Amino acid sequence: MSYKEYETWEEKRCEVLDGKIISMAPSPLPEHQEISMQLSIEIGSHLRGKTCRAFAAPIDVYLFEDYREKWIDKNVRNWVIPDLIVVCDPNKITRSKIVGAPDLVVEIISSSSAKINRIDKRLAYGRAGVREYWMIDPANQVIEVYLLKENSLELHDVYTREDKIPIHILENFTIDLTVIFPEREE
Repeated sequence: MSYKEYETWEEKRCEVLDGKIISMAPSPLPEHQEISMQLSIEIGSHLRGKTCRAFAAPIDVYLFEDYREKWIDKNVRNWVIPDLIVVCDPNKITRSKIVGAPDLVVEIISSSSAKINRIDKRLAYGRAGVREYWMIDPANQVIEVYLLKENSLELHDVYTREDKIPIHILENFTIDLTVIFPEREE
């Protein structure tokens, strides 16, 4: 599939790598949305007035494109819609999409998306040059943090609800995960 074909769809969202549809997920669950919202508030507030900017889904990201080149939407065969991204190069931010690898990508996984996020997207994000990748598991209230090393995202650490998590691409900024993960009733 190309982006040209995708543009003809009505009311459907999908993600594509190498021209192959990898995900057409239904709307997220409330728990997913709550985590996404709280994380967006924390990161967005910290970035207010700074060069780096945060974006929450839905926003199309052309992973392997170069904003300096004369690219044409219709030929793009790799785009994703991460749950949350941080972009520190303002030239990658266009009116309608992000062109090139974000600095931080956050995916909130579910049982139906875990394989795609753990394998397909993680490998693609590494090849594209994403510097930091978070996989959030709401069911277990865990965040896996991967950092870029030689075009590969490698597991750096795992954080739980009781931890404070640093954002490695941003200096001196940590997030208390008790704010991100809702308290569960026993």
